[in-house]
Amino acid sequence: MGKRILVQRKGRGGIQFRSRAHLKVAPAKYPAELGINSTIKGIIKEFIHEPGRHTPLAKVVLENGEVMYYIPPEGVYVGQEIQIGPDAELKTGNVLPLSKIPDGTLVCNVEIRKGDGGKIARRSGTYVLVFSHDGDKVILRLPSRKEKVVTGDCRATIGVVAGGGRTEKPFLKAGNKYHHERTHPKRWPVVRGVAMNPVSHPHGGGSHKRPGKPTTVARTAPPGQKVGHIAARKTGRAKRRAGL
Repeated sequence: MGKRILVQRKGRGGIQFRSRAHLKVAPAKYPAELGINSTIKGIIKEFIHEPGRHTPLAKVVLENGEVMYYIPPEGVYVGQEIQIGPDAELKTGNVLPLSKIPDGTLVCNVEIRKGDGGKIARRSGTYVLVFSHDGDKVILRLPSRKEKVVTGDCRATIGVVAGGGRTEKPFLKAGNKYHHERTHPKRWPVVRGVAMNPVSHPHGGGSHKRPGKPTTVARTAPPGQKVGHIAARKTGRAKRRAGL
């Protein structure tokens, strides 16, 4: 039997699931046209706290008068001059194409496609390792230890994203956790399906902490029924073969 589950409520939208746009300062991206074919300089004027980002945001005034906001790495400071472009120095805070960055360098805010402004390693304390170069391609080693291949004209910032010790501080109170999660467009806390009543979730009901029935569900199941292991090929532990 289908239920009105949380996934359906998110799809319909509502004030509880909307992003709090008034807490956003500006997009943290590289200039779309500037600094790709030629190098441009800028000065870091201030660091800004943006709720929901949980990493500092640096306001940079470029030499042509434009203002750019970007994610600063550890070690940069107010008043520092940064360079954006293929001829920039290999120094923490500067933005260069991956083809100009040597192997073994730690970078952050890496573009996946040329000119997209940066997509990878944008959270506090994260970084990407420039693993190797292969012609016009660059192999990156991500924080998940996986490798990704991008073109050499994608840009990246030298260094590790600032604010790396953020997750080491405990919340201590549920109220702190609530306000932390409130800045994101999602609902918190997330309640387990087995803790709900049977009218609220397919896994709810029963005087036990288990669904009470198989949790595999078809890929074509309707939204009110589509919870659990969706189109699972196998579930549970693998059985040991006889004789092993």
